[in-house]
Amino acid sequence: MKMTVREASKLFNVSEKTIYRWIEQKGLPAYRINKQFRFNQTELLEWAAAGRTSFSPELLGEPDSTSAPLPDLVQALAAGGIHYRVAGTDRDSVLRSVVELLRLPDHVDREFLLEVLLAREALGSTGIGDGIALPHARNPIVLNIERPNVTLCFLENPVDFNAIDGQPVTVLFTLISPTVRAHLHLLSHLAFVLNDKGFREVLRRQESRNDIFSEARRVIDGLT
Repeated sequence: MKMTVREASKLFNVSEKTIYRWIEQKGLPAYRINKQFRFNQTELLEWAAAGRTSFSPELLGEPDSTSAPLPDLVQALAAGGIHYRVAGTDRDSVLRSVVELLRLPDHVDREFLLEVLLAREALGSTGIGDGIALPHARNPIVLNIERPNVTLCFLENPVDFNAIDGQPVTVLFTLISPTVRAHLHLLSHLAFVLNDKGFREVLRRQESRNDIFSEARRVIDGLT
């Protein structure tokens, strides 16, 4: 979906004038189509996560009658798994380790997936600051899987990702989904929890899986 300026202003709960200002001054990703700006939801969510900009995740939902129930972030994180001391000495070797850890069907070409992730990094870093990166393809990674998953990896050594704040990365989240809709839903909730100081703190301390699940649940439950 290509969002309009009005829809983007509702998403961020700001005026349309502010949206235009963000395009010029803060690099809000936008496309000019027939003299009007349009926005990609995925890119807006990534921009919001990077800048810790508040937004309304519920505005990205679709009527339940049109599709299957949307996935739960904590369940997706449990399905994808949390991994500690992930090896790698640079960005490329780290991403290779991450791809090897992803819980994917046997038919998925992991080497091709790695190439896709590296190609996206070549366009611009997915490091969003505070030592966190969200490696992903230019478009959502949609694969023939039964359920979406979010994989969290803590690196054994900090690695330079050319992040926006210049800090090396130690935490990576990777999203895999069977549909674009599910991807957008998970990304919106992930961006939301990453704006929470308490959740970022458990990541910084690389706490236990149960503590991470608990903090994520606390933040997500606050949406309802």
